[in-house]
Amino acid sequence: MKSATSTNNLLDLDESDTVRLTVAEARDIGETAVKRIGYSADDARIVVDQLIDNMLCGYKFAGLPRILAMATDKKLKLGRKPITVIKETPVSALMDAGNNVGYVACYHAAQKALEKAKAHGIACVGVYNSYYSGRNAYFVEQIVKEGYVAMHTASAQPHVVPPGATKPALGTNPICFGFPSEEGPITFDIGTASLMWGDIMLHAHLGEPLPEGVGVDEHGNPTQDATAVLKGGVTPFGGKEHVYKGYGLSFAIQALGLLAGSFLSKGMVRDYGFLFWAVNPEIMLPGDDFKQRMSEYVREMKALPKRAGVSEIRIPSERANKERERRRVEGIVIERKVIDSLKAL
Repeated sequence: MKSATSTNNLLDLDESDTVRLTVAEARDIGETAVKRIGYSADDARIVVDQLIDNMLCGYKFAGLPRILAMATDKKLKLGRKPITVIKETPVSALMDAGNNVGYVACYHAAQKALEKAKAHGIACVGVYNSYYSGRNAYFVEQIVKEGYVAMHTASAQPHVVPPGATKPALGTNPICFGFPSEEGPITFDIGTASLMWGDIMLHAHLGEPLPEGVGVDEHGNPTQDATAVLKGGVTPFGGKEHVYKGYGLSFAIQALGLLAGSFLSKGMVRDYGFLFWAVNPEIMLPGDDFKQRMSEYVREMKALPKRAGVSEIRIPSERANKERERRRVEGIVIERKVIDSLKAL
């Protein structure tokens, strides 16, 4: 465990209630906890690999604290079956995740999409009967690293309250696009909620207030109390003036969940459904220069004239990629309360 330090050059500063871990230490704590709640060593590795990567990229709520959510989810007690393919063509597949957590289910779905895209140039893969898939960009990067353009959508159970309603009807429903370039994968990954559910859960666990305007209680009244929001819901992104944009996008992603079979496990049209598309640029374009063109596109964006006081124009995923490399060296800062809770599982 790295010792606490007050050096201001570090990406994350140490506090009295935090600990700084190496990647290896964080991985060991995480994999031990996931195996304690019943997952195999192989599945624990798949789960924690993403959680570690999320924290390296600066998404604290999507890191090791998610194991606490897994441990308390009622689906954990329902048992699991092996992931199976129930319908398949050369360019598509529909998979029943067998109630395995989405970190595992989506990992295998992404690999299936990549396998089919390599063989036939294009693929569409859906997976259902799952939950908690984590950060979409993690899966998309696995496809993009192989030179493919990818898109991934994830519908979920209701946590988001539509404009004018008092009860949640949509998932936080993220969407991610990924593109290969000469410098590596470029991803754009957003949730369609004003705040992701994992962040709500972390605020509640730590007893911290939420930002104003992102959550409502069980009666639909605005609140900054994260515990009350867990009983109510969050709003779509966009703020008061543009909430319809987040709502419309979330509505569409929930519909794409149907294409991934979201209704097949429990007959609910608003449930978890994970969908992947992968495309080999060569089936669309003459030559093999998509990566080069993508890099050219990025260079043109970054070369735009800058407003006063702006040091650089960033592209999607650039911040996360840079911070990932720094935290590999500097370590991961996490709340001591979370570590204690993981060890107490």
